[in-house]
Amino acid sequence: MFRRLTDRVFVSPQIDVPQVAEAARQGVTLIINNRPEDESDDQTPGAAIAEAAAAAGIAYCAIPITHAGFSEGQLAAMADALAGSDGPVLAYCRSGTRSTLLWALAEARRGVSPHSLTATAAEAGYDVTPVRAIMDMLAAKQE
Repeated sequence: MFRRLTDRVFVSPQIDVPQVAEAARQGVTLIINNRPEDESDDQTPGAAIAEAAAAAGIAYCAIPITHAGFSEGQLAAMADALAGSDGPVLAYCRSGTRSTLLWALAEARRGVSPHSLTATAAEAGYDVTPVRAIMDMLAAKQE
């Protein structure tokens, strides 16, 4: 269920409490919730995931992304969360797409090649085309 983007970053559709234990078994040290609360009736509340993560010794943070798009603050929060983690990270949302897009934007902001980010996301089954122009702009600022 967890899709590998890099050696340290995994993305996933919505997780539930038992999957937090699986994340712990896989060495995840941080779970990032990119889903707004109450987005759908079948969604496991972030508080339940946070509680299970704490019980498993996993850090947790929420950077909710709506379908309205991404902000500079969300990019900075994702970049800080990734940089501050000392081990593997699992980011999730409804399908994993918003988590992947936010990861790609944060990495492009660091100067990682948009071409390689696009290929990496595609290998995991995600398409970053919706944010590719922004990735190019962010990466260009780092050159």
